[in-house]
Amino acid sequence: MARNEEKAQSMLNRFITLKNEEKKKPKERRPFLASECRDLAEADKWRQQIMREIGRKVADIQNEGLGEHLLRDLNDEINKLIREKVHWERRILELGGANYTKHSAQMTDLDGNIIDVPNPSGRGPGYRYFGAAKKLPGVKELFEKPPELRKRRSRYEIFKRIDASYYGYRDDEDGILVKLEGPAESEMRAAALKEWQRMEEIKKEARRAVKSGEVANVTEILFEEEEDVVEEERIAKEKETKKEEFVVHVPLPDEKEIERMVVEKKKKELMDKYMSGDLLEEQTEAKTMLNIHR
Repeated sequence: MARNEEKAQSMLNRFITLKNEEKKKPKERRPFLASECRDLAEADKWRQQIMREIGRKVADIQNEGLGEHLLRDLNDEINKLIREKVHWERRILELGGANYTKHSAQMTDLDGNIIDVPNPSGRGPGYRYFGAAKKLPGVKELFEKPPELRKRRSRYEIFKRIDASYYGYRDDEDGILVKLEGPAESEMRAAALKEWQRMEEIKKEARRAVKSGEVANVTEILFEEEEDVVEEERIAKEKETKKEEFVVHVPLPDEKEIERMVVEKKKKELMDKYMSGDLLEEQTEAKTMLNIHR
């Protein structure tokens, strides 16, 4: 029995294959310019063809072992096909077809996050990197996020954050202080009650001792306010004892004595002027100004 390869090489099979190829239309070539296409169906067909080519090349560029040069060439071919696809989509829209530009793919970083980088490499608007091309030297830095600089807050922003909780007005809302203050308050109340009972017992014993004529310890009977008063009086007495007395060793003149001394000083100044001739000159000048001649 003949094998399949031998059957394919037989004269009849080769004749049938040539006849089928003659019936087929010649393979159509995609127009170089999208504007040359006049049929909407053909334009959509050429767009689908470009999409398939882009898909194949994107799958090939995922291999990191291709080398830097081959990866860059593949990335350039993909970007060229994407630009051609945009031209065909624009032509389809002109011919009355669907608008494919609404759902166009966006650029992503190494983590898959969509980023807005219109011209990351300086190779024209909208140039993109795919697959392993994103990890090439000089390209990886384009997708790295710069470290966020901690901006110093202004005085306005600091005061804007201040609210009632900053001043401790909302400390009781969480219920933590209530749990802590409850036992402490009960302990303080018990201690205060115990101290008050002790003072009452001391007062009763002091009253019984006074009635019976015995001597009682008066310091423990005093109230706190009375103790404060006694302490203030003691401090005032100490200040009075420490105060130095002012002793006058020279007799001080009274008002009449001061007036007499001032008058004598004025007389002495006038006599000095008269003796020096200044007073006579002043009198002469005054007479000349008043036209007084005697």
